[in-house]
Amino acid sequence: MSALPPEATITWPSPHFAINTAWLELSLTALGLLAWMRTLLLLGELATAEPKKLRYRLLHAAARITRGGRRLQLRISATWPRRNELTSAFARLTALPRPAA
Repeated sequence: MSALPPEATITWPSPHFAINTAWLELSLTALGLLAWMRTLLLLGELATAEPKKLRYRLLHAAARITRGGRRLQLRISATWPRRNELTSAFARLTALPRPAA
């Protein structure tokens, strides 16, 4: 819960309870996804980074995921400064076992 901004617990996005409930659920889901991403895919400094740092270092990347030859591929500029971290995280993601159906 520390990753949520301090005003998130005070200022709600709407005066309507149902909208605030949905907003809170989505915020907590996003935090859960970030926690799993840090646990499973990231190493070093990024594994302990706050969501703001992850957003500016990885999630704002101008990249494209393509499918070719039955494989997913990450297309990213060779000059992007965090290219190695993102490509290694993507490689770890594609190496994870698929869930049972």
